[in-house]
Amino acid sequence: MKLGGLDLFVLGVYFAMTLAVGLFFARRARRSMVDYFLSARSMPWWVAGTAMVATTFSADTPLAVTEMVAKNGIAGNWLWWSMLASGMLTVFFFAKLWRRAAVVTDVELAELRYSGPPAAFLRGFRAAYLGLLVNIIIMGWVNLGMAKVLGGMLGVSKWAALLICLMLTFLYTVVSGYWGVASANGFQYLFEMGGAIVLAFVSVAAVGGIDAVRAGLGRAHPAFSDAGVRFGSAEAVLSVWPLSADAAWALPAITLATLLLVSWWASWYPGAEPGGGGYVAQNMLACKDERHSRAAALYFNVAHYAIRTWPWVVTALCSLAIYGGSLRNAAGAEDPGLNYVQMMVDYLPAGLRGFMLASFAAAFMSTQATQMNWGSSYLINDLYRRFVRRDASERHYVTASRIATALTVVLSLVATAFMNQISKVWELLLTLGAGTGLVYILRWYWWRVNAWSEVAAMTSALVTSVSLRSIGAHYPAFDPATPKGFAMTLVTTTAITTAVWLAATFATAPEPRATLAAFYEKVQPAGPGWKRIAGAQGVAARRGEIPRNLLLWALGTVFVYSIMFATGAVIFGQHSRAILFGAALVVSGGLLFAGLAREEA
Repeated sequence: MKLGGLDLFVLGVYFAMTLAVGLFFARRARRSMVDYFLSARSMPWWVAGTAMVATTFSADTPLAVTEMVAKNGIAGNWLWWSMLASGMLTVFFFAKLWRRAAVVTDVELAELRYSGPPAAFLRGFRAAYLGLLVNIIIMGWVNLGMAKVLGGMLGVSKWAALLICLMLTFLYTVVSGYWGVASANGFQYLFEMGGAIVLAFVSVAAVGGIDAVRAGLGRAHPAFSDAGVRFGSAEAVLSVWPLSADAAWALPAITLATLLLVSWWASWYPGAEPGGGGYVAQNMLACKDERHSRAAALYFNVAHYAIRTWPWVVTALCSLAIYGGSLRNAAGAEDPGLNYVQMMVDYLPAGLRGFMLASFAAAFMSTQATQMNWGSSYLINDLYRRFVRRDASERHYVTASRIATALTVVLSLVATAFMNQISKVWELLLTLGAGTGLVYILRWYWWRVNAWSEVAAMTSALVTSVSLRSIGAHYPAFDPATPKGFAMTLVTTTAITTAVWLAATFATAPEPRATLAAFYEKVQPAGPGWKRIAGAQGVAARRGEIPRNLLLWALGTVFVYSIMFATGAVIFGQHSRAILFGAALVVSGGLLFAGLAREEA
């Protein structure tokens, strides 16, 4: 794809704006670790919420969504849609608790909630696990997505182009700290969403309208299907529920049930952690107060699921209608994600090409900047400062943070070299974290959970999921490459992990009364799980909060799904569905915001 003068001008404006933000906030980033990682806890909700949304809108995401649609139609997106229930748990149960905890990182909570050597071990173990293993995997798959985009659009060496974007991201991240990262995310999100929407409109026009898309889908075949499967049902592809008689596109019922009933509370997954965590916790901890913390989390979940879904899905559907299936990569293997890139190459006019490249650069940089800052916060706050050098100056720790950021960049490039398909990495992280979610929820609401509960959960999940993936190579029932195998692996890992961490909890001593009392006094969790501690402290247990939060959680979940499904129904001319989901949207939204207003009052 050739770039004209206007394209280069748009790209130049984008990069100049990004670097200007980094230089503007450079002075603040040098003052302390709290400035560098949490913006001095002064961030308004809309900045923090936008930072979360921009982070999860990475260069790999449209490609991964295209893969899901190519395999199982629109319903394939339940792999990530199902995590909305977890996100809403964070909004109504955990956002305020995180802000009250006032830690620097989510793993620092271990030594606030627990005590002694087990708590210290847990903090260090989780910091290494998340800051090195998980963070490097995430950065690696984002690198992979951007490399595919640049290679497909420009025909250049993926490593050369990728290094340029990665080094620019590194530069403004280490210079500006989290104020610069979050502020840059704001205008980057405008580029990200703008590019996705523009490409969706261009794609529909290229096919010839929505009716032509429907006709084209009737001739498409799903990715990785048997050679004999050449035609599918357009309605099966367009259905948000994969309970279709068309076996070519259907997602197995066991897989859907696992996603809807198990994975959202059982699996730790970046951006949708049960109980909050990761960069979501980082943004909530950076907010001005509890109210801003919850508002940021709510805004994030609405934007993440309800607003962003359809531009990606529409383009993916158009690519199926035009190309008939999945394109092949240089090695000759089917690679559905390339469909999205090819749509840009084949149909974007001059001017919009530069804008689309800027959109992907923004998506890449917003995610990688957050991952760099977030990952280095573990390495410095929870490993280096906690276990290596505890008495250095704040400037020393800021310098160390910048060195740690450089380390994560190098390791992410190594990880990228071993990755192939993006959605497979998503599935790997879901199974690696299977079963740990419940302990992360209950540690806030049940005094009996101790440090060994978390250690046992993480260890069991890792060992069990890796073992089952090995077994899957010989027994198809546990083959994670298939929808049924993925579901069986996740459910089995969850069951074993839950049994292990509960056994470890009751086999070990509870945390000391003084530690539990201090945590309860600072964080003020509600519910019967803390009744024993509250009574011993002579403090009345907080009543009525759990039922109220459950109601708000249910309303919030219905509200966001209603926006999403009503929008899809309007796009594809499904009038009865549009009216049904529109009514659900009005009712759930009215009750939700009325309930929030009463609570604030």
